[in-house]
Amino acid sequence: MLVIGRGFSIEMEIETEMSYGSDYHYLPVTSLESGVGQEIMPDLFGLTVQIVNVLFVGSPEDQHWMLIDAGMPGSASHIIQAAEQRFGPNCSPRAIVLTHGHFDHVGSIIELIAHWDVPVYAHPLEFPFLTGKQAYLPADPSVGGGLVSRMSPWFPNEPINLGDKLRRLPADRSIPDLPQWRWIHTKGHTPGHVSLFHSGARALIAGDAFVTVKQESIYKVFMQEMEISGPPKYFTTDWPSARDSIMQLEALKPLIAVTGHGKPMEGELLATSLQRLITDFDEIALPHEGK
Repeated sequence: MLVIGRGFSIEMEIETEMSYGSDYHYLPVTSLESGVGQEIMPDLFGLTVQIVNVLFVGSPEDQHWMLIDAGMPGSASHIIQAAEQRFGPNCSPRAIVLTHGHFDHVGSIIELIAHWDVPVYAHPLEFPFLTGKQAYLPADPSVGGGLVSRMSPWFPNEPINLGDKLRRLPADRSIPDLPQWRWIHTKGHTPGHVSLFHSGARALIAGDAFVTVKQESIYKVFMQEMEISGPPKYFTTDWPSARDSIMQLEALKPLIAVTGHGKPMEGELLATSLQRLITDFDEIALPHEGK
Protein backbone atom coordinates (compact mmCIF):
# COMPACT_ATOMS: atom_id res chain seq x y z
CA MET A 1 0.00 0.00 0.00
CA LEU A 2 1.23 3.46 -0.88
CA VAL A 3 -0.17 6.36 1.17
CA ILE A 4 -0.26 9.45 -1.03
CA GLY A 5 -2.46 11.93 0.75
CA ARG A 6 -3.91 12.45 4.21
CA GLY A 7 -6.73 10.01 4.84
CA PHE A 8 -6.40 8.41 1.42
CA SER A 9 -4.47 5.34 0.34
CA ILE A 10 -4.11 3.41 -2.86
CA GLU A 11 -3.61 -0.32 -3.17
CA MET A 12 -1.02 -0.70 -5.88
CA GLU A 13 1.97 -2.56 -7.15
CA ILE A 14 4.20 -0.43 -9.36
CA GLU A 15 5.71 -2.24 -12.32
CA THR A 16 9.47 -2.41 -11.94
CA GLU A 17 10.21 -0.89 -15.33
CA MET A 18 8.36 2.33 -14.47
CA SER A 19 10.37 4.93 -12.63
CA TYR A 20 10.74 8.63 -11.96
CA GLY A 21 14.05 10.41 -12.26
CA SER A 22 16.14 10.47 -9.11
CA ASP A 23 15.48 14.22 -8.79
CA TYR A 24 11.67 13.88 -8.51
CA HIS A 25 10.36 15.36 -5.29
CA TYR A 26 7.46 17.30 -3.84
CA LEU A 27 7.66 21.05 -4.40
CA PRO A 28 6.17 23.43 -1.81
CA VAL A 29 4.69 25.86 -4.34
CA THR A 30 0.98 26.45 -4.68
CA SER A 31 -1.75 28.89 -5.66
CA LEU A 32 -5.06 30.13 -4.32
CA GLU A 33 -6.80 27.92 -6.90
CA SER A 34 -5.14 24.68 -5.73
CA GLY A 35 -7.75 22.00 -5.14
CA VAL A 36 -10.44 23.94 -6.99
CA GLY A 37 -12.35 22.11 -9.70
CA GLN A 38 -14.38 23.75 -12.44
CA GLU A 39 -16.75 22.42 -15.09
CA ILE A 40 -15.67 24.23 -18.23
CA MET A 41 -18.11 22.41 -20.54
CA PRO A 42 -20.45 19.48 -19.85
CA ASP A 43 -17.69 17.09 -20.92
CA LEU A 44 -14.65 19.08 -19.79
CA PHE A 45 -13.67 19.52 -16.15
CA GLY A 46 -10.50 21.11 -14.83
CA LEU A 47 -8.71 20.64 -11.51
CA THR A 48 -5.89 22.87 -10.33
CA VAL A 49 -3.15 20.93 -8.53
CA GLN A 50 -0.87 23.44 -6.80
CA ILE A 51 0.24 25.47 -9.84
CA VAL A 52 -0.82 23.25 -12.76
CA ASN A 53 -4.10 22.11 -14.29
CA VAL A 54 -5.21 18.57 -15.04
CA LEU A 55 -8.29 17.95 -17.17
CA PHE A 56 -11.01 15.32 -17.26
CA VAL A 57 -12.52 14.97 -20.73
CA GLY A 58 -15.78 13.06 -20.99
CA SER A 59 -19.33 12.97 -19.73
CA PRO A 60 -20.08 11.85 -16.15
CA GLU A 61 -23.24 10.16 -17.42
CA ASP A 62 -21.57 7.57 -19.64
CA GLN A 63 -18.38 6.96 -17.61
CA HIS A 64 -16.37 7.40 -20.82
CA TRP A 65 -13.52 9.77 -20.07
CA MET A 66 -9.82 10.52 -20.43
CA LEU A 67 -7.35 12.31 -18.17
CA ILE A 68 -5.16 15.01 -19.73
CA ASP A 69 -1.82 15.36 -17.91
CA ALA A 70 -0.91 14.05 -14.49
CA GLY A 71 -0.16 16.93 -12.16
CA MET A 72 2.59 17.63 -9.67
CA PRO A 73 4.64 15.06 -7.75
CA GLY A 74 2.60 13.67 -4.88
CA SER A 75 -0.80 14.70 -6.24
CA ALA A 76 -2.23 11.32 -7.29
CA SER A 77 -4.69 11.09 -4.39
CA HIS A 78 -6.15 14.50 -5.18
CA ILE A 79 -6.59 13.62 -8.86
CA ILE A 80 -8.22 10.27 -8.03
CA GLN A 81 -10.56 11.86 -5.50
CA ALA A 82 -11.64 14.49 -8.04
CA ALA A 83 -12.22 11.77 -10.64
CA GLU A 84 -14.39 9.74 -8.25
CA GLN A 85 -16.41 12.79 -7.26
CA ARG A 86 -17.15 13.46 -10.93
CA PHE A 87 -17.46 9.96 -12.37
CA GLY A 88 -18.27 7.82 -9.34
CA PRO A 89 -16.43 5.37 -7.08
CA ASN A 90 -13.92 3.00 -8.68
CA CYS A 91 -14.06 4.92 -11.96
CA SER A 92 -11.21 4.62 -14.41
CA PRO A 93 -10.29 6.62 -17.52
CA ARG A 94 -9.81 4.91 -20.84
CA ALA A 95 -6.29 6.35 -20.95
CA ILE A 96 -4.12 9.30 -19.99
CA VAL A 97 -2.99 11.78 -22.64
CA LEU A 98 0.11 13.89 -22.01
CA THR A 99 0.56 17.31 -23.56
CA HIS A 100 4.28 16.91 -22.77
CA GLY A 101 6.62 15.36 -20.23
CA HIS A 102 7.72 18.16 -17.90
CA PHE A 103 7.65 17.22 -14.22
CA ASP A 104 4.52 19.26 -13.42
CA HIS A 105 2.54 17.43 -16.11
CA VAL A 106 3.76 13.89 -15.30
CA GLY A 107 4.41 14.30 -11.57
CA SER A 108 1.96 11.59 -10.44
CA ILE A 109 1.73 9.55 -13.63
CA ILE A 110 3.17 6.30 -12.25
CA GLU A 111 0.82 6.20 -9.26
CA LEU A 112 -2.13 6.92 -11.53
CA ILE A 113 -1.13 4.21 -14.02
CA ALA A 114 -0.74 1.72 -11.20
CA HIS A 115 -4.09 2.61 -9.66
CA TRP A 116 -6.08 2.60 -12.91
CA ASP A 117 -3.98 0.24 -15.08
CA VAL A 118 -4.39 2.35 -18.21
CA PRO A 119 -2.14 3.26 -21.17
CA VAL A 120 -0.56 6.68 -21.69
CA TYR A 121 -0.56 8.49 -25.05
CA ALA A 122 2.05 11.05 -26.08
CA HIS A 123 3.69 12.41 -29.21
CA PRO A 124 6.64 10.21 -30.30
CA LEU A 125 9.04 13.17 -30.03
CA GLU A 126 8.37 13.14 -26.27
CA PHE A 127 9.26 9.46 -25.97
CA PRO A 128 12.96 9.97 -25.07
CA PHE A 129 11.85 11.95 -22.01
CA LEU A 130 9.23 9.35 -21.06
CA THR A 131 11.33 6.22 -21.55
CA GLY A 132 14.33 7.14 -19.42
CA LYS A 133 16.59 7.88 -22.37
CA GLN A 134 17.03 11.65 -22.37
CA ALA A 135 16.60 14.59 -20.01
CA TYR A 136 15.22 17.90 -21.13
CA LEU A 137 17.70 20.75 -21.36
CA PRO A 138 18.25 22.27 -17.91
CA ALA A 139 15.93 25.05 -16.81
CA ASP A 140 17.30 28.55 -17.36
CA PRO A 141 16.91 30.74 -14.24
CA SER A 142 18.40 33.74 -16.02
CA VAL A 143 15.35 34.38 -18.23
CA GLY A 144 13.98 36.72 -15.57
CA GLY A 145 10.38 37.44 -14.73
CA GLY A 146 10.31 36.49 -11.07
CA LEU A 147 11.06 34.01 -8.33
CA VAL A 148 9.69 30.94 -10.12
CA SER A 149 12.32 31.42 -12.82
CA ARG A 150 15.05 31.69 -10.21
CA MET A 151 13.75 28.52 -8.51
CA SER A 152 13.62 26.54 -11.77
CA PRO A 153 17.03 24.79 -11.45
CA TRP A 154 15.53 22.90 -8.49
CA PHE A 155 12.62 21.58 -10.55
CA PRO A 156 12.83 17.87 -11.46
CA ASN A 157 14.26 17.46 -14.94
CA GLU A 158 15.49 13.88 -15.32
CA PRO A 159 13.55 11.60 -17.68
CA ILE A 160 10.93 9.23 -16.35
CA ASN A 161 10.28 5.73 -17.66
CA LEU A 162 6.71 4.62 -18.35
CA GLY A 163 7.73 1.23 -19.69
CA ASP A 164 5.21 -0.65 -21.80
CA LYS A 165 2.34 1.65 -20.78
CA LEU A 166 3.45 4.32 -23.27
CA ARG A 167 1.63 4.57 -26.62
CA ARG A 168 2.04 6.84 -29.65
CA LEU A 169 -0.75 9.24 -30.45
CA PRO A 170 -2.30 8.13 -33.76
CA ALA A 171 -0.70 9.64 -36.83
CA ASP A 172 -4.10 10.75 -38.16
CA ARG A 173 -4.36 13.29 -35.28
CA SER A 174 -7.26 11.44 -33.68
CA ILE A 175 -7.41 10.72 -29.96
CA PRO A 176 -8.45 7.20 -28.99
CA ASP A 177 -11.92 7.11 -27.39
CA LEU A 178 -12.40 10.87 -27.91
CA PRO A 179 -13.82 11.09 -31.44
CA GLN A 180 -14.74 14.79 -31.20
CA TRP A 181 -11.21 15.84 -30.26
CA ARG A 182 -7.98 15.89 -32.27
CA TRP A 183 -4.42 16.59 -31.29
CA ILE A 184 -2.19 19.30 -32.76
CA HIS A 185 1.61 19.25 -32.70
CA THR A 186 2.51 22.52 -30.95
CA LYS A 187 6.25 22.20 -30.49
CA GLY A 188 8.46 24.90 -29.04
CA HIS A 189 8.02 24.46 -25.31
CA THR A 190 9.12 20.85 -25.85
CA PRO A 191 9.80 18.92 -29.09
CA GLY A 192 6.68 16.76 -28.84
CA HIS A 193 4.29 19.12 -27.12
CA VAL A 194 0.67 18.70 -28.24
CA SER A 195 -2.56 20.62 -27.77
CA LEU A 196 -6.10 19.25 -28.14
CA PHE A 197 -9.00 20.83 -30.03
CA HIS A 198 -12.73 20.14 -30.14
CA SER A 199 -13.83 21.62 -33.47
CA GLY A 200 -17.56 21.50 -32.71
CA ALA A 201 -17.31 23.45 -29.47
CA ARG A 202 -14.13 25.26 -30.61
CA ALA A 203 -12.61 24.35 -27.28
CA LEU A 204 -8.84 24.27 -26.90
CA ILE A 205 -6.68 22.42 -24.41
CA ALA A 206 -3.43 24.30 -24.99
CA GLY A 207 -1.10 22.65 -22.49
CA ASP A 208 1.88 24.98 -22.16
CA ALA A 209 1.87 26.19 -25.78
CA PHE A 210 0.68 29.40 -24.15
CA VAL A 211 -0.60 30.03 -20.63
CA THR A 212 -2.95 32.49 -18.95
CA VAL A 213 -0.73 33.51 -16.05
CA LYS A 214 2.77 34.92 -15.91
CA GLN A 215 4.29 31.62 -14.84
CA GLU A 216 7.69 33.10 -13.99
CA SER A 217 6.27 35.27 -11.16
CA ILE A 218 5.59 33.57 -7.82
CA TYR A 219 3.13 36.31 -6.83
CA LYS A 220 1.10 36.06 -10.04
CA VAL A 221 1.18 32.25 -9.90
CA PHE A 222 -0.06 32.28 -6.29
CA MET A 223 -2.79 34.84 -7.01
CA GLN A 224 -3.60 33.28 -10.42
CA GLU A 225 -3.84 36.71 -12.01
CA MET A 226 -5.14 36.19 -15.52
CA GLU A 227 -3.00 37.47 -18.37
CA ILE A 228 -1.93 36.00 -21.67
CA SER A 229 1.64 34.74 -21.74
CA GLY A 230 3.81 32.52 -23.88
CA PRO A 231 5.06 29.14 -22.71
CA PRO A 232 6.97 29.16 -19.40
CA LYS A 233 10.25 30.84 -20.29
CA TYR A 234 12.59 28.87 -18.06
CA PHE A 235 11.80 25.55 -19.80
CA THR A 236 11.19 26.71 -23.40
CA THR A 237 14.05 26.16 -25.82
CA ASP A 238 12.69 26.66 -29.36
CA TRP A 239 11.16 30.13 -29.53
CA PRO A 240 10.53 30.32 -33.32
CA SER A 241 8.52 27.10 -33.09
CA ALA A 242 6.72 28.38 -30.00
CA ARG A 243 5.62 31.45 -31.95
CA ASP A 244 4.48 29.32 -34.91
CA SER A 245 2.50 27.05 -32.59
CA ILE A 246 0.64 29.98 -31.04
CA MET A 247 -0.18 31.27 -34.52
CA GLN A 248 -1.49 27.82 -35.43
CA LEU A 249 -3.75 27.77 -32.37
CA GLU A 250 -5.00 31.32 -32.88
CA ALA A 251 -5.98 30.40 -36.45
CA LEU A 252 -8.43 27.86 -35.03
CA LYS A 253 -10.40 30.77 -33.50
CA PRO A 254 -11.13 28.94 -30.24
CA LEU A 255 -14.04 30.14 -28.15
CA ILE A 256 -12.50 28.88 -24.93
CA ALA A 257 -8.98 27.81 -23.99
CA VAL A 258 -7.77 25.87 -20.98
CA THR A 259 -4.03 26.07 -20.44
CA GLY A 260 -1.58 24.15 -18.31
CA HIS A 261 -1.21 27.11 -15.96
CA GLY A 262 -3.77 29.79 -15.18
CA LYS A 263 -7.53 30.11 -15.45
CA PRO A 264 -9.65 29.30 -18.52
CA MET A 265 -9.99 32.19 -20.96
CA GLU A 266 -12.85 32.60 -23.40
CA GLY A 267 -14.75 34.78 -25.81
CA GLU A 268 -13.56 38.18 -26.90
CA LEU A 269 -10.89 38.28 -24.19
CA LEU A 270 -9.34 35.11 -25.56
CA ALA A 271 -9.49 36.31 -29.17
CA THR A 272 -7.92 39.70 -28.49
CA SER A 273 -5.35 38.24 -26.08
CA LEU A 274 -4.13 35.68 -28.62
CA GLN A 275 -3.90 38.33 -31.31
CA ARG A 276 -1.91 40.56 -28.97
CA LEU A 277 0.37 37.66 -28.00
CA ILE A 278 1.22 37.12 -31.68
CA THR A 279 1.62 40.80 -32.50
CA ASP A 280 3.70 41.54 -29.40
CA PHE A 281 5.34 38.13 -29.08
CA ASP A 282 8.85 39.51 -28.61
CA GLU A 283 7.66 41.78 -25.80
CA ILE A 284 5.26 39.41 -24.03
CA ALA A 285 6.73 35.94 -24.52
CA LEU A 286 10.36 36.10 -25.59
CA PRO A 287 12.89 36.30 -22.73
CA HIS A 288 14.81 39.58 -22.73
CA GLU A 289 17.80 37.86 -21.18
CA GLY A 290 19.06 34.36 -20.52
CA LYS A 291 20.59 31.58 -22.58
